[in-house]
Amino acid sequence: MTDLPVAYRVVDRRAETADTVSLHLEPVGEPLPAFAPGQFAMVWAFGRGEIPLSVSALPPGGGLVHTVRSVGAVSEGVHGCGIGDVLGLRGPYGTGWELDKARRRDLLVVAGGIGLAPLRPLVRRAVADPEAYGRLNVLIGARTPDDLMARTEIAQWPTAYTGVTVDRPGQDWTGHVGVVTTLLDRAHFTPDTTTAFVCGPEPMIRATARDLLHRGVPAERIRVSLERNMRCATGHCGHCQLGPLLLCRDGPVLSWSQVEPLLYVREL
Repeated sequence: MTDLPVAYRVVDRRAETADTVSLHLEPVGEPLPAFAPGQFAMVWAFGRGEIPLSVSALPPGGGLVHTVRSVGAVSEGVHGCGIGDVLGLRGPYGTGWELDKARRRDLLVVAGGIGLAPLRPLVRRAVADPEAYGRLNVLIGARTPDDLMARTEIAQWPTAYTGVTVDRPGQDWTGHVGVVTTLLDRAHFTPDTTTAFVCGPEPMIRATARDLLHRGVPAERIRVSLERNMRCATGHCGHCQLGPLLLCRDGPVLSWSQVEPLLYVREL
């Protein structure tokens, strides 16, 4: 891990949706230490500032893929990078999904919107080593069909069940409509031998965790990725504090047993 930005060059740029792109970055010099799925880097857009971005793919050779939605000045600067542009990265930071601890268990991946991005490297590792895990289920929700990411890749994942749903369908949409938890009845998993991985908007995380608990998935085996205002990423500034936790250091991936009592405390 380094707290000084390391130069990475954009070698590929792929549009995911109208406002979201995935950037394949390669180190200009020495790469950062290896990342694990679920960890994040602080990505510096020169002249704009830096933001935390989880890795959305881990190509061989030290490359990284980050998926970013243009929602503010810094993310707009990262989003606008073209092939050949250089960004500054520092990391890796935070906790990962800890997929290895789920060996021999059924895997349930639940993603909302751009929350699919941090889960993609986890799904790819599970797909690449099917003998290590039980049944793989991937449930994906989005606001509209136009907000769905990685459609071609999703269709190629060999899973026990892959479900996609949207909140607001268009005229041409023939798929499922509703919140992502409505897909749980279609998934194939045994709750008490399942590890769940959940990422998306916080209300969706809460609703999914409640439903999984009701179905019998233990709270300690529901892994969620939380987002707060991370600035230093080193546990010093306190901007990402959630109760006694600093999410840049203790998260962003935590078990539901750790975070459930904290997320239901009203913030002042």
